[in-house]
Parts: sequence; structure tokens; C-alpha cells
Amino acid sequence: MILVLPVDLDDDLGRKTGVRTPVIGRDAVEDAAVRLATADPEDSDVNVLFQAINAYEDLLADPTVHEEVEVAAVTGVNEGDVKANRAVGEEVDTVLAALSTSEEVRAIVITDGAQDESVLPVIRSRVPLDGVRRVVVRQAQDLESIYYTMKQVLSDPETRGTILIPLGVLLLVYPFSVIAGMLDLPGAVVFGAVSTLLGLYSLFQGLGLEETVDGTVERVRSSLYAGRVTIVTYLVALALLVIGGVQGVETLRAVGGTDLSVGEQAAVFVHAAVQWAAAAGVTSSLGQVTDEYLAERFRWRYLNAPFYVAAIAVVLYGLSGYFLPLVPAAGVAPLTLTDLAVALTAGTLLGVLSTLTFAVAESRLSRGGDGEAGAV
Repeated sequence: MILVLPVDLDDDLGRKTGVRTPVIGRDAVEDAAVRLATADPEDSDVNVLFQAINAYEDLLADPTVHEEVEVAAVTGVNEGDVKANRAVGEEVDTVLAALSTSEEVRAIVITDGAQDESVLPVIRSRVPLDGVRRVVVRQAQDLESIYYTMKQVLSDPETRGTILIPLGVLLLVYPFSVIAGMLDLPGAVVFGAVSTLLGLYSLFQGLGLEETVDGTVERVRSSLYAGRVTIVTYLVALALLVIGGVQGVETLRAVGGTDLSVGEQAAVFVHAAVQWAAAAGVTSSLGQVTDEYLAERFRWRYLNAPFYVAAIAVVLYGLSGYFLPLVPAAGVAPLTLTDLAVALTAGTLLGVLSTLTFAVAESRLSRGGDGEAGAV
């Protein structure tokens, strides 16, 4: 059996005429079409119903069609696509149950545009489709398709942000220019600000950084609510790094950095800033160790972190000091080879001894805990 199935997704037929759906049979569908045309001659669903009748009669008159043919109109609800699709699916089930046939039923769906065709997967899950026909007023076909496409774009949060945000920024160029003129600011400031905003937005979209930023904000918020010490220690560490950078730049200026080679400039900067960087590393690692202890995930080997930072700082201090330029006026004196050897030895011993100490402590405490557990 071939079932001609006109679809009215937003239930104009039921709302405007009071006809109960589904409507099954050629005469019943024609009567419903006439009533809808009488109630609202401009409704495009009138064309759908009459096209369904026309397709039904063409199939009956086709000598190559040896199957039964039936027509039935189904409608959804005017409460969003999801509820409308469900309603259409239920009415299709009702129609299939009402058909008295032992043949396999295949459907030809008649719609009035792209919006109604969103229900096709629902219908296809219930009955095989032989075809889909879109029937709209010719002058309105492109307009309706454009309208539905714009509606879909505006309802999708991701697409909406991708299209509307740059468009909104561009539309703000004129009011920004007016405000700049009132404040006696050059127009280049406005265009520079707009291009900066668009450039940053394009980078965020292209690199997918919005997810990273959202994740970072969420982690920070969770850390604040959980009372994590690392929030404070990371801020202090960042401040110490900034101070170290400033200290390195000021030292470079004092020794006349522009007259030095790249290697000497790097040595001066590192030698002046490494203490502050080491303090930042120790501070942040101690905060992390504290959080691990409070979360009952503490391991003795975690205490290696601040000692490793100190060991690396000692080594860098010695190496950078050995390659310092001799600038008497600035009071900068390079370290001797003996000083470098002492620094390298001290850094190595600090790292090795801390590793051995905490490894032994963790091993013995773990055995002691196991022994106590076994004794109990």
C-alpha cells in the first residue's frame, strides 16, 4: 500500500478549523482542506492538503501502480519542534493501525517547506518513504527557506555566537566613532579597538580557547569553594616572578645591557632574577603539598618539589654568575671557577639527598603502617 501523507507540523488545520486529526480518507482530507481554505485562504497548508489529494488521484490513475493507495493528513502541535515531532509520530502510528491491509505500507510525504521536513526522521522510523514533495507558493518558496534557515541559526547557541558577535562588533563601529568624535579621539583608536576585538574573537574561535578559558574559570571557582591553599600561593608566586623579572631588567640597565652580547645579557638577567623565581617555585610547591595533605593524598616524595626548585636555582645561579661580564662601575663581579664548582656540587647534593631522604621515609613509614595493620 502507498500512503500519501500530508504533514502539518504546527497544527494549523486543527487550530483554525477544529478538525480532529489524523484525517484518513480522500473525502475526509478534501473536506478538511476546504474548511481550512475557508478559515484562512492564505495558509500554505491548504496547498499541502490539495496536493495530497492530487497525488492520491494520480496514483490511482497510474496503470503501473498495482497497489492500494490511501491518503491521510497528520498534524503536530504549535509548541516547538520536539513536541510537534512526537505528536506527528503518534498520529502516524494511529493511521498505520487504522489501515486494513496485509501489504507493506510505504509513504509519500507532502510538506509545505523546510520546517515541516524536520519530522521526516520520525516518520521514516515508522514507515518506509517512497518520496518527499514540498509544496509551497512559488513566490514564497525561497523566502520561507531563508526564514527557516535564519530561525535555525538563531536558535543554535554555537552558530549564533559565531555569526552575531562579529556582526554586533562591526555594527558598533559607527556609535563608537560618534563617541570618539565627541571626546576628540582619533578615528584610528575606534578602528583599532574594533579590529582588536574581532582578532581576539577569531583567535579564540579558531584555536578553541573558549573551552580552555571556561574550564580554567570553573577550576578556579571550585578551588575557591574548596578552600585550596594553591590559590593564594600561586598568586604570591606570580608576584614573585614579576618582581624577579623587574629585578633582572633593572640589573641589565645598570650594567649597560645593550653593549653586551646575547649570552652575557642572559647571564645578567638570570643571575638577578633566579632568586625570586626560586622563591616563587618553593611557594607554589609548598601550597600544592599542603593541598595534597588536606585532601589525604599526601606522599612523602611530594616534598621533593621545593628542594628540587632550590637545587635548580643554585645551579642556575652558579652558571649565570660564572658567565657574568666584568662591569666595575656597576659592581657586577663574575663567580670564580671554584664558586661554580661549589654551586654545582651543592645543587646536585641537595637534589640527591632530598630524593633519598623522602624515599627512605616513605618506604619505612609504609612498612610500619603495613606491620601495624597486620598486627591488628
